[in-house]
Amino acid sequence: MAAVRRLWTSRSEEVVEMDGWVDFIQKVSVLQWVLTFLFMGAFFTLLTIYLLFTSLWLLPTAYLLWMVLDWSTPERGSRQSDWVRKWQVWRHFKNYFPVKLVKTTELSPSKNYILGSHPHGIMCVGAFCCFSTGYGGFSEAFPGLRANLAILAGLFRLPIFREYLMSAGMCPVSKPSLEHLLSRRGQGNAVVIVTGGAAESLDSAPGINIVVMKQRKGFVRLALEYGADLVPVYSFGENELFKQVVFPEGSMARSLQTIFKKLIGFAPCLFMGQSWGLVPYKRPVTTVVGGPIPVPRRPSPPEEMVDHYHSLYMEALTKLFHEHKVSCGLSESHDLRII
Repeated sequence: MAAVRRLWTSRSEEVVEMDGWVDFIQKVSVLQWVLTFLFMGAFFTLLTIYLLFTSLWLLPTAYLLWMVLDWSTPERGSRQSDWVRKWQVWRHFKNYFPVKLVKTTELSPSKNYILGSHPHGIMCVGAFCCFSTGYGGFSEAFPGLRANLAILAGLFRLPIFREYLMSAGMCPVSKPSLEHLLSRRGQGNAVVIVTGGAAESLDSAPGINIVVMKQRKGFVRLALEYGADLVPVYSFGENELFKQVVFPEGSMARSLQTIFKKLIGFAPCLFMGQSWGLVPYKRPVTTVVGGPIPVPRRPSPPEEMVDHYHSLYMEALTKLFHEHKVSCGLSESHDLRII
């Protein structure tokens, strides 16, 4: 009996040890992504400059020449690598939170779509996992559709980092890039745009549901120009991943953040995670893909038409939020504020 008890105890300890190891691997997987997001671009830019003044100057020179020749590739559909998108690290990344994609309706591979992703949060965990890795579930949920996450165009000017971003299928959120995706690759394209951008990240904090939308109409105009249906997407739990010092509108600190955002392109958020300070809190992120809003093709849409479909989009996003907020962990009292 004592031997059996000892065996039972050792197996329990083994299970606990394995769970601890899995948790550690997941945290490291998320941490590497955060560090990459924050520092990879700056690191390789400084390294390239440094190597130009060493005996290894030929290496960065050759790469910079290649970069010049390859300058327009990000705006021509990028250079996606399924091998990178299916790295095991992304499976651990997804399971840490975990991230889940919810499909509410079918999207036809015979059409093109612009998916508006909300909210931005601090680092767009839901959008990145669902649309730029092989473990997000988008390909399985919508067979025949190709998803490309459109991000800050300036990031594709950073050496090495640009290659990493392109390998994940990300593209610049510039008009030439978006036009290429919607006009040069046939049908079955799902262009994902985090419409709130850096401005929205400044209001990202637990318990807050704010999206910056009222003056963001460029994606609607683009949808009309190319006849791409609009699809609202909301990632519940995105704002719960980090604690942030949110400065009130009109304050000196908020003004400085806004100026920095206009000059550099991204907002300097003062945020804090849990483990090691940078690992986000372990909160479920549920990315809900709503139904499509049919959009006619109008090469030069009048402003009234843009406003009309922009209103339809905001209504659809609000409806999507309220229909799924309770099942995705929010209380009935939570509301969506569109600014």
